[in-house]
Amino acid sequence: MLAIFLSVTYLLALAALSFNQYIPTMLFIFIISLNVLSFLFYLVDKYKAKNDYWRIKESTLHFLSLLGGWPGAAVAQQWLKHKNRKKTFQIRYRLTVVANIAVLTTLLYLFHAANKQW
Repeated sequence: MLAIFLSVTYLLALAALSFNQYIPTMLFIFIISLNVLSFLFYLVDKYKAKNDYWRIKESTLHFLSLLGGWPGAAVAQQWLKHKNRKKTFQIRYRLTVVANIAVLTTLLYLFHAANKQW
């Protein structure tokens, strides 16, 4: 439940940043799209796991999280109960979350420092 709360809070913060023009609207739309895509990838992987089909690579799921789809992944992990118990997956997933937030925060800082008007 905490993961869903943090995911929603993060996306609402991005929405506020976009609304106040701290980040481009297209970036916000891109991140929302990544979250939908990430959720759908988890949904498909869960289906494939239950039906004994070839699975989606874990590296693909992590890459989507790293790009910014980690809130959608968090919601999928909780709602679908998929990939939420595998320790090595969770460690890598959390690293992608930290990396994504660190990169986005750094880019926001650098962008606004460069465009600061006196």
